[in-house]
Parts: sequence; C-alpha cells; structure tokens
Amino acid sequence: MTTISPLAFVNPGAKIGNNVRIDAFAFIDEGVVIGDDSHIRPHVSILKGSQIGKGNTIYEGAIIGAEPQDFRWKGEKSFVIIGDNNKIREHVIINRSIREGGATVIGSGSFIMAQSHIGHDSQIGNRCVLGNAVKIAGDCKVGDCSILSSNALLHEKCEVGEWCLIKGGCRVNSNVPPFCIMAHNPITYSGVNAFILRRGNFTETEIDNIAKCYRQIYESYTSVFNAVRRIEADVDKSPERDAILSFIANHNNILAAVPNTEK
Repeated sequence: MTTISPLAFVNPGAKIGNNVRIDAFAFIDEGVVIGDDSHIRPHVSILKGSQIGKGNTIYEGAIIGAEPQDFRWKGEKSFVIIGDNNKIREHVIINRSIREGGATVIGSGSFIMAQSHIGHDSQIGNRCVLGNAVKIAGDCKVGDCSILSSNALLHEKCEVGEWCLIKGGCRVNSNVPPFCIMAHNPITYSGVNAFILRRGNFTETEIDNIAKCYRQIYESYTSVFNAVRRIEADVDKSPERDAILSFIANHNNILAAVPNTEK
C-alpha cells in the first residue's frame, strides 16, 4: 500500500506506483513518475521530468531533476531517468538534460553518497558507487561497476570505463579506460582494479590478460599507437582485451598515457 504523509506535497499529475512511501515535507512535481516499492524520505524534491524506477530510496534533502546549471539551457523539456534499486543519499543533486527530449540517466543498483552532484546529460551505469561529494560535470559517462571515491571530480565530457576505481580527490580531466585504478594529482594510472574484479568473478587468467594490456599502454614507454599494436599481437583475444582496445579506438585520448614513475 502506498503511504503519503499529509505533510508532503504530491502534484495530482504525478504517477506514483504501488507500495511507495513518501515522507513529510517531500515535494513531488507535476509529471513525475515513481516506481513501485520506492521510499522518498523527508525534504526530498523530485522535479518535473523525473522518471524513477522501482525499489529506490532517496534520502533527506536530495534534489532529482534540478534545472541544468548551464547557460545553454533555455527551458527545453528534458528528463532525469533513474533505474531500479538505487540508494541516493542526503543532499545529492541530479540535473536534467539541457537538450529537448534529452535525459540524464542513472542505471540500476547504484549507491550515490551524500552531497554528490551529477550534471546534465551524464550517464551513470549499473552497480556504480559514487563516494561522498563526488562531482560529475555535464555530458560525462561512468561505466558499469565503477567506483569514484569521495571528492573525485569528473570534468565535462569525460568517460570512465567499466570496473574502474578512481581514488579519492582525483581530478579526472580525460577518459579512463576500463578495469584500471587511477590515483594521485595530477591523476595517473595506478594498476589494475584486481581486487574488485575478483569480487566480480573475473578469473585470474582474465585479470592477467588485462594487466598485460596495461603494461603495454602505461609501462612500456611507447606511444599508445604502438601499445595497441603490441596488444593485438601478444595478448590473447578476449572480451576484456577487446573492451580495452575498443575504448581506446573510440576516444581521442585516454588519461595518464605517461606512466607514473613516483618511487
């Protein structure tokens, strides 16, 4: 049974699913969609253009569907689309798209911690973790199962591949290929994300092949072009190898192509 506090405001034009709980002082705008089994806690604002799936919990003070913080937005009708079973913690802000019919998209099963900000038109994959006060600018992309630790900053139009770990406080100003760890400021490659990959049931052979690829890219003191040729020649074909090569082929640059030589 859906429960709506008498101290909440729910616009009559909102669509509320079954077994939804909306607590006191929440604000649900016109046209908002909230899926079954979701919990909207006190002082949450869910604004027009927001479409929220099933089983989500949104904590105190979060703002979903906030107007874009971008001078290019002139009032176009746009959206925030959120999948299922996410936890969105206190004072998170998610901006909707700046483009007519466009959307900022959050996948399913992610944990977005307090005071994080996700800018317009960004896409967050499934089962991601964004630490406290992570800031993601507009038109960014974070792949499935990636972790951005607290206070990480992701610059506009940058992409983080799947199964990555960005350590706390890093400033990401270019594209991060999948399966790796990035650390330090200026940010540099810091190894393969082996611990999380093992928890994701990757085999030791798969992790070893990933490591072979990144030794060529980051530790061979050659160009990315030459590293790619070596990978194609020396590393056995696999979905992980192909994902790394595809990411490089589809991006003009990748982050920290010069290896970290810090002792």
